[in-house]
Amino acid sequence: MNKALWLLTASLLLAEPLAAQQGPSEKSPETSSPIQAGKDYHSFANPDEIRVTHLDLDLTADFDARQLKGSVTLSVKREDKDATALVLDTRALDILNVSAEGQPVDYTLGKTDAELGTPLKISLPAGADTVSIQYETSPKASGVQWLSPVQTAGKKHPFLFTQAQATHARSFIPLQDSPKVRVTYEANIQTPESLLAVMSAANTPNTPRDGDYSFSMPQPIPSYLIALAIGDLKFKAMGERTGVYAEPSMLDAAASEFEDTEDMLEATEEKYGPYSWDRYDLLILPPSFPFGGMENPRLSFITPTVIAGDKSLVSLIAHELAHSWSGNTVTNATWRDLWLNEGFTTYLTYRIMEMIYGHDRYKKEAVLGYQDLMADIDALPAKDQILAIDLRGRNADDVFSNIPYEKGALFLREIEQKIGRDNFDAFLTQYFEDFAFQSITTDTFIDYLDKTLLADYPEKLSEARIRTWIFEPGIPKGAPKPESDAFVNIDKTRSAWLDGEISAADIMTGDWTVHEWLYFLNNMPDTLSDTQLKALDDAFALTSTQNNEIAHSWLMIAVKNTYKAAYPRLHNYLVNIGRNKLVKPLYRELAKTKDGKAFAKKAFEQAKPGYHPLTIKANEGFVND
Repeated sequence: MNKALWLLTASLLLAEPLAAQQGPSEKSPETSSPIQAGKDYHSFANPDEIRVTHLDLDLTADFDARQLKGSVTLSVKREDKDATALVLDTRALDILNVSAEGQPVDYTLGKTDAELGTPLKISLPAGADTVSIQYETSPKASGVQWLSPVQTAGKKHPFLFTQAQATHARSFIPLQDSPKVRVTYEANIQTPESLLAVMSAANTPNTPRDGDYSFSMPQPIPSYLIALAIGDLKFKAMGERTGVYAEPSMLDAAASEFEDTEDMLEATEEKYGPYSWDRYDLLILPPSFPFGGMENPRLSFITPTVIAGDKSLVSLIAHELAHSWSGNTVTNATWRDLWLNEGFTTYLTYRIMEMIYGHDRYKKEAVLGYQDLMADIDALPAKDQILAIDLRGRNADDVFSNIPYEKGALFLREIEQKIGRDNFDAFLTQYFEDFAFQSITTDTFIDYLDKTLLADYPEKLSEARIRTWIFEPGIPKGAPKPESDAFVNIDKTRSAWLDGEISAADIMTGDWTVHEWLYFLNNMPDTLSDTQLKALDDAFALTSTQNNEIAHSWLMIAVKNTYKAAYPRLHNYLVNIGRNKLVKPLYRELAKTKDGKAFAKKAFEQAKPGYHPLTIKANEGFVND
């Protein structure tokens, strides 16, 4: 995902001295015990004793009750022949009965943890290798959003979608909810006949709409990639292996916006090896989707906020596609290791965008990503600037920031520059092949580097520097700093306007892309006068822009300077968009003043019925007294 609770951009950090002393057992700044590499501190499951290998789902979507009802049958493998209990993760599930090989078995629900949910311990008879559980989800399941017709684009039919990352699969399936546990799955989903169900599995684009749908995922995936959506969906092909699902009113616009997806797929295959997932389709979700995108295999879930009409925001598609190699095929084993997913994927995103849209766009997007990274480094405590972050005792969603994304990508860009792009591409291709369909830890990756790049390029790479990048906060001295010639003139233009040398109306923006606009706005001083803001707004109609990223940057400026002319648009923006990357910074900034907080509270209360549970959780603290 993403990036998480949103699809954020992300980053890596570092300094230098202590890194060489750290590694698999480095000590947490908040605990005295060493971190155990590979231990999932966000799961109750016991895969080292009994491991789930396959799921058979049989669920009915009850839109009136807002519940998924049915059963899951788990195929298991005994890693410890003496183990007698299977432990699963659940969150607010109503467990109706449990059986093994068709016979009832004893089970207990343990103590509920506010962050982790409730462990389900099942007595497993000798010789039993399947367990069936009948259950129902809560109407308020953290990983499921039920939308009424009015909350959709078409306004006629309800909609359901799941969001499992990071630890929310357990809210709609009892399972071992850890990224180090990979499963295949089959599913049968019952829906109202007027609706279509799709999953992160093999979908048949032109399947009859009959309320009874079957799916198969033959490749083993981690639980956070299990995904379901149900709605008034239509399909349109974009290429031989790519297409888009969307509500009818958005279908043509989405297909046009993302028509380069097939080219992206082919270019990435040529550079980094075969695509392993058969088809790559997109699902356009309602605006309440909390992320920019989610890399569910075979069917990425995408926010409609990136349909700009000019392909200016399609790096999101490149990002979710790149996850098909880095993340879905080679996966972080725990949430501490998220940077292995997101740093690699962000690096690949830049490379894909360069291959499809050219070097100039690559440089501009890299600069904007670097600025996002530096903003998070300025805002986050040192402990959260570390790639291999210590998340013990915290919500797994706390891992999502620009650190695993942009800092991770910057780290890889440094390696690329030191050993050469062709050599690094060859390394990545081999890495994706060597760890295909495996979940690995940071420590496994370091060991792999030791045997490959560090051995091949001892004069160019050092283990100490690598450990600094991974285990220290900040950015190491001498790290790459992206630059773009296109932005030099933007800096000159902005300065000339701020100094009164030119008027806003005299700024020549005819050839500006979204990247120039974001750079122009994001680097404004914190304080501007109403006269200056009105001049910009009169010249460029920024308050009414339909590009959601540009609108976000402009509205942030409006909030910081209490530019009331933009507040009706600000209210509408907060109420109609649920993507956390776009709304959370606005709520945070509004909450800094009494009047701003009152405004935010009013918008939040109106928006809340349509927000995803993750968006509510992420923002309610800003509006509560």
